Amino acid sequence: MGPLDPVAHGALDHAELEALGLRPEAVLDFSSNLNPFGPPPAVREALAALDPAPYPDRGCHRLRAALAARHGCPPEAILVGNGANELIHLVARAFLCPDDTTLVLGPSYGEYLHASRLAGAHMVEMRTGYAAGFQPDLDGLSTVIASARPRLTWLCLPNNPTGVDLPATMINTVGELCVAHGGILVLDRAYASLRRDQGAAPDDLAGAPPPGQIRLYSLTKSYALAGLRLGYLVASPEAVTRIGAHQPAWSVNSAAQTAGLAALGDTAFLVASMPRLWAASDALHAGLTGLGLEVWRATLPFMLVRTGDGAATRAALLQRGCVVRDCASFGLPEWVRVAPRRPDENARLLAAWKESLCRPR
Repeated sequence: MGPLDPVAHGALDHAELEALGLRPEAVLDFSSNLNPFGPPPAVREALAALDPAPYPDRGCHRLRAALAARHGCPPEAILVGNGANELIHLVARAFLCPDDTTLVLGPSYGEYLHASRLAGAHMVEMRTGYAAGFQPDLDGLSTVIASARPRLTWLCLPNNPTGVDLPATMINTVGELCVAHGGILVLDRAYASLRRDQGAAPDDLAGAPPPGQIRLYSLTKSYALAGLRLGYLVASPEAVTRIGAHQPAWSVNSAAQTAGLAALGDTAFLVASMPRLWAASDALHAGLTGLGLEVWRATLPFMLVRTGDGAATRAALLQRGCVVRDCASFGLPEWVRVAPRRPDENARLLAAWKESLCRPR
């Protein structure tokens, strides 16, 4: 993969659907890790009342204040972005110089590598494997950090695509190691709010991070706001200033800011919807294993399914109106990633999968 090559992502590819003669509204997307029971009603009401004419607030002041209250930190420690994806690239621009080294614990989200390469950095990847339950070798990770001395270490926890998480104490130990060797830990918590216990319990890493640690969050997963692109990071005010200097003005539009405030104000939504999401995940997990498939699921509702050929599985299901995530770009070509949707939609996927398994060869 070169620095200018596109990164593989989930979600519907409208050009692909047009080439196949499929209408987007007729295809169910199981490749995007979103809460299928959102967005909250308050979001739709707020967007309906939005005046789109004025420029958005450049500093996202109200939204930053609400997020700062959630994390117990000053607003100066918050930077809101056009999705966590933009923030990944801003962090890379702010802290990386050509020939720096960055480290990623894989398999993981492809934008860490892409952003690092665009900044001219060299990437070191330490991979986890299915045989070990995708659990990282912390001793090995410590050795790599000490020898490679990465400027940035990218750690996605809970992980995309494996769903594996680590205790806060271990994460902070890795962060201390990074700082001791002249680096920064970039901790991506985009999926933390989708864990089974998070509807009623706060994230155990939700406070202000220690020095040398930058935490990324997304409001688009648990609140189903992916079309609006809304994420934020929490770091020291000095780091926020440095990163924010690379952000274009008006990066976060008024609709995203309005939706974010409305979502955060609806304190009942996650408490009510997370149990429903996990019930849908449990039923889908049971249905897939009932088809004789090998399924991996950890701390997140989405799951990996081993099919032998992820690309072929995706193509077969797409012809039947369902999209799953081919995991070849994660280095897992035998697997697909599947995110649960509403029960009736999950039943449609299971029927399509059964039909694809039974097709004549």
